[in-house]
Amino acid sequence: MQEAELRKLLDMYYLPVMRYLSHLTGEATAAQDLSQEVFLKLYHYGPSTLENPRAWLFRVATNLGYNYLRQRGNRMRRETAAYQAEQEASDLEELAIRSEERVNVHQVLESLSERDRTCLIMRFSGFSYQEIAEVIGVNKSSVGTILLRAIKRFRREYEDRGEIKDGLL
Repeated sequence: MQEAELRKLLDMYYLPVMRYLSHLTGEATAAQDLSQEVFLKLYHYGPSTLENPRAWLFRVATNLGYNYLRQRGNRMRRETAAYQAEQEASDLEELAIRSEERVNVHQVLESLSERDRTCLIMRFSGFSYQEIAEVIGVNKSSVGTILLRAIKRFRREYEDRGEIKDGLL
């Protein structure tokens, strides 16, 4: 293989091949890598055996570019699938934790007196002090104190079970 012939083809076609690959792939760094690969293939093939080196270079560039795009697409699909699987696992884990918390909260509520349980459930369901007072049969002015004591009992029981989480009461 003649080095001068290879140098001539490199000087003439390297930038056009790289621009072509840059447009094809949409990535300048990939285009540079692929262009180098095109000219490595030319070096191994031997430029003197080619009838139309320009057509050969662009055919090789096209094949390498589409191979790159397929591989990138496959990689992106794999990464997306892996990310989605990770998210689903994380979501399932979060769901399991929330489900476990719900069971623990329910068990603690069941351990409280009926009045405390009713007050807490009603208050955290959006009922007013007046509505709570009417249901449990006390003065509206007593509801705040009853709720405060019920919250303390709930918290104490929840902590005793080792289940206290940030943001819960």
